[in-house]
Amino acid sequence: MADIFSVVADPTRRALLGELLTAYGADATGGELSVGQLVLRLGVSQPTVSKHLRVLRDIGLVTSREEGQHRYYRLDPEPLLGIEDWVVPFTNAVDADGTPATTSWTPDGQPVSFRRGAPGGRGTVEVGTELGRVMAEASHRATVAFTGAQQGWERVVDRSRRRFTKRPEDD
Repeated sequence: MADIFSVVADPTRRALLGELLTAYGADATGGELSVGQLVLRLGVSQPTVSKHLRVLRDIGLVTSREEGQHRYYRLDPEPLLGIEDWVVPFTNAVDADGTPATTSWTPDGQPVSFRRGAPGGRGTVEVGTELGRVMAEASHRATVAFTGAQQGWERVVDRSRRRFTKRPEDD
């Protein structure tokens, strides 16, 4: 199963979480949106929305309920608290030029995405997007390294078994 950082690294899933966050704070929707509503809001296909919602549901970021032929999704912010605990120490960091990096917060305590200057003066970089990309890359590299080590170990074990297994022709 994917880790939460690689799940939220995908821009479509972040957009889905953003829409569900908006609904979460709105009384009119009861915090829920149907797949059809999400398709309209994001402008992507129903299969794409459903695929990403399944990933979000599997990791516990959203919950769903069925009503007739419709499925309604709601944000479950609990797993995001672990990300918040990990990210908060970085919000008091300094940018590459030594100026304090700042995070803005809405009056109701919601974090606001912030931008910082890109290296070499090439515009701006959204810090959340960059953090998600870096974490997804690190997760991918760790998975590849672990898989490679596991396959190498399996080859060593297989060779050892062949070397130390008594064959009928050895008698």
